Amino acid sequence: MSQFENVSIVKQANVYFDGKCVSHTVQFADGTKKSVGVILPASLLFNTGVPEIMEGVSGSCRVRLKGDSDWTNYGAGQSFNVPGNSSFEIEVAAGDAYHYVCHFG
Repeated sequence: MSQFENVSIVKQANVYFDGKCVSHTVQFADGTKKSVGVILPASLLFNTGVPEIMEGVSGSCRVRLKGDSDWTNYGAGQSFNVPGNSSFEIEVAAGDAYHYVCHFG
């Protein structure tokens, strides 16, 4: 699916890590929320409250989930799951940008 239908968008952006990650919250009629954003070249650590599915839209990254020693590469059309009350490290290489949809819960 290349777009969401019948949603509300929170106009104020979520800006993290001095602008290296910027997203907007998308609210659906059934009450669910997602965020749509981009991570610019950086190495970042995110903490989660609820489980998340990170869906790659374009670009690429590598990810290491809390407790894992190995990194895994992800690109457009690929997703990774992050448990709730956990964390993950994500790296986006210079010259790239990782566009994503984050599905919460």
